[in-house]
Amino acid sequence: MLTNHARLMQFFSVAKEITGRKKMQKMIYILQKSDVPFEEKFHFHFYGPYSEELTLRVEELYNLGFLDEIKEDKGNYSQYHYTITAEGETFLDQFAVEMPAIADRVEILQNRSSRFLELVATILYFNDLSFGEMEEKIHRVKGKQNYTDEEMRDALAVIDEMKH
Repeated sequence: MLTNHARLMQFFSVAKEITGRKKMQKMIYILQKSDVPFEEKFHFHFYGPYSEELTLRVEELYNLGFLDEIKEDKGNYSQYHYTITAEGETFLDQFAVEMPAIADRVEILQNRSSRFLELVATILYFNDLSFGEMEEKIHRVKGKQNYTDEEMRDALAVIDEMKH
């Protein structure tokens, strides 16, 4: 049970700070699809792949004092900032878990917007479709985002980069 929590803690330790719940969800999903052993189950939701399991685990880690969650009021919405606490670092020191090196991949994802990561995650979610079908599906389910052809190419390049 604690293995999945420790993997998430390793992610937060490497990331230093994650800004936004949506961004965190997309980063974990993209890493999972890049062969990082996160086991949370995802389904398609309003903002692309979403995991209730991940939401609950992060809440548990916060309640245990391993993660700090700061809520920032942005007027018409709230944004959350996550950082690992000293207690979280101690937990990680005591609970060794096998994880591939993820620092480079986490950095790539952190330098992108949550809107862009939503596109990357959605492409990965529909990866069983041909490129044309996937592109059509994204324009249909994500029409309000108005993703450009350049963003699609950029997203595919990020997916390729995440595999190496």
